[in-house]
Amino acid sequence: MSERPFFVGYLGLPRGLRFMTLALAVSLLIGGGLLATVIARAKDDPGPGTFRFDYGRQTVTGIVALTPTPILHVTKGSEHIEAGRTLMLSGQGKNGALLRARALEGRLANASGILLTRGDLDMMQLVCGEAGLGPADGDAPMAPEPEDLGRWELAGEICDGKCAAGAMRPGTGIAHKACASLCILNGLPPVFISTRPIEGETFLLIAGTPEDPMPPELYDWVAEYVALKGQIVRHGDLLVLDIDTATLERTP
Repeated sequence: MSERPFFVGYLGLPRGLRFMTLALAVSLLIGGGLLATVIARAKDDPGPGTFRFDYGRQTVTGIVALTPTPILHVTKGSEHIEAGRTLMLSGQGKNGALLRARALEGRLANASGILLTRGDLDMMQLVCGEAGLGPADGDAPMAPEPEDLGRWELAGEICDGKCAAGAMRPGTGIAHKACASLCILNGLPPVFISTRPIEGETFLLIAGTPEDPMPPELYDWVAEYVALKGQIVRHGDLLVLDIDTATLERTP
């Protein structure tokens, strides 16, 4: 009989193989941890995305604008929202705020709700009814003049701004494709997360059409890494991307 240790599944591990098996397991564990750390550190950290329930309900005043997704140029801020900020607006759950915002376009309005933040993405989830978005007293000052920043070539991911801001985990990636598409269909702001900052911004609001928050041609590309070209316009401190759908291509 050979003296070499031999493993049999229904028997215990031979003494001669125990050290080697333990060493291999420890090496794999440490190696996997080091590999995960290297990959994680190679990615840019956009900051933790979350509902800021710790801030409490915030109420601000500003000028409503449509891209056609509704945004608010804040003229009178709150404890955690400075005047001069531009907020994307959303309703409760998977619902947008377009129907409420249309009647107030270009007018001064009070907005109240919970703030969502991630990196340079700022969004307010409005409370229901006029308490969440309603007309404010006084004349509206001039809204910031849109600034055309020209045509850009970008790479990144199309997703819905609310989940990407932290309303869902994960709020990005292919696992979130169905949820993101449903959110955008229901009027939530579609955003493009760029792999590199554009004029200091990573999250760009996607310009839609009067009938749809996002051009219908883009739905098949949601939650995938893509390369594209498009025109970027600055609205306040928010960048809005008008995608040239003919230039879309998937990236590895």
